[in-house]
Amino acid sequence: MELRCPLPLFFTNHGSRSVMTMGIWRGLRVAFILGSLFMILLIIVYWDDVGGFNLYPLQDPKRCYPQSGSCPRVTTGLSFSTSTTGAKTSSSLTIPTTTSSTKLIPEKRRGAAGDETQEKEDQQEQKEVEKTRGDEEEERIYVDDGEQEARKQRIMDVCSGKDAVEFPGRTLAFEQISIRELDHLIVDDTHQIIYCYVPKVACTNWKRVMVVLSQSLISPDSGKPYTDPEALPPDIVHNSSLYLTFAKFWRRYGSLSRHLMALKLQHYTKFLFVRDPFVRLISAFRNKFGRPNKDFYTYFGSVILRRYGNVSGSLPEKAAEAFAAGIKPTFEQFIRYLLDPETEKENIFNEHWRQVYRLCHPCQIKYDFIGQLETLENDSDKLLKLLKLDHLLHFPLGARNQTAASWERDWFAQIPLTMRKQLYKLYEADFKLFGYPKPEGILHE
Repeated sequence: MELRCPLPLFFTNHGSRSVMTMGIWRGLRVAFILGSLFMILLIIVYWDDVGGFNLYPLQDPKRCYPQSGSCPRVTTGLSFSTSTTGAKTSSSLTIPTTTSSTKLIPEKRRGAAGDETQEKEDQQEQKEVEKTRGDEEEERIYVDDGEQEARKQRIMDVCSGKDAVEFPGRTLAFEQISIRELDHLIVDDTHQIIYCYVPKVACTNWKRVMVVLSQSLISPDSGKPYTDPEALPPDIVHNSSLYLTFAKFWRRYGSLSRHLMALKLQHYTKFLFVRDPFVRLISAFRNKFGRPNKDFYTYFGSVILRRYGNVSGSLPEKAAEAFAAGIKPTFEQFIRYLLDPETEKENIFNEHWRQVYRLCHPCQIKYDFIGQLETLENDSDKLLKLLKLDHLLHFPLGARNQTAASWERDWFAQIPLTMRKQLYKLYEADFKLFGYPKPEGILHE
């Protein structure tokens, strides 16, 4: 008779637990491998479909505005579509834009009794859609009246080298521009707008508009976001914490920054306003050095005086004291400061006199609208129509800038001719890019 000796209970239970543990680990490894493969697939799809992805649900500004008191919640920013009526679309996905108005036409119902009625309804709906498209086309033609096309074409010609003007960064790709040099590009995701602000070119009032649109500032009187741009105090709107700029993308999005910038540049409406370069310089000098300004005296005025002012002894510490003693930079000293190669070896030009092509990078960014201070009121009206915001707010014209182009000859009268020509060379790219005539009157004796 065969005798069997059963394993002790301890070994039996231990073996079972070992088998169970091994099974769990196998399951975890399989899950980890499958999860990794799934993530890799998602990453491949994400980077491959660059034209149809956006982290932000894009809204129609006509349906979301501070004055309405409520903004509809958008559940998705992506929709599959074969429509080509939108202003900016993707080959595989459509991102809703402020210039898109797509209405779905239902398929004709089948049935003998209802065919004729349904066909009439479909025809009527089709006429309404065609009328809407026609109205939008008329509006685009009105907004883009030929002058905008000429301004854009001029930029393309200069950037392509047709005008034989060379300047730093002309041939760079957008990806080669340093992140810190993108700090003037303000992004409004809700209304799909990118505004490149240029100091001394109505930027205070356009920043007011951007603050109202973003609802980023609460009025102490009402306890609600500001709805009137003119009600915003001008000193507050220059607080950089109120805006999201491209320069802040790295802190917020990390390695996705460049990719998101490219997407927004592709789908958003981009605009800037420019001004005669020399008149802008005069305006900057008058504003920052023509009256006591603590910061500009400390960081720039005192430097200019020490280098080019032949000042003996120490300078007054405070701007008010210096001005009271008649110690302040002259326009000629300011020009010498700009022309001195040592200036930018220490620090990049301040934004108030930095060239526009270095602030807004028009050779790398294809702007949809280029406004000019000389035609500010007209251009602002056209831009608000393009953005479909003209029925919701107005541009606060406020006090007009007092620096006139006719002052150039007087301001440059005491500047040596060689310096005038050097200064023109320094700002020549801005003259050419934005269609301002060469100031022959001050470049010749």
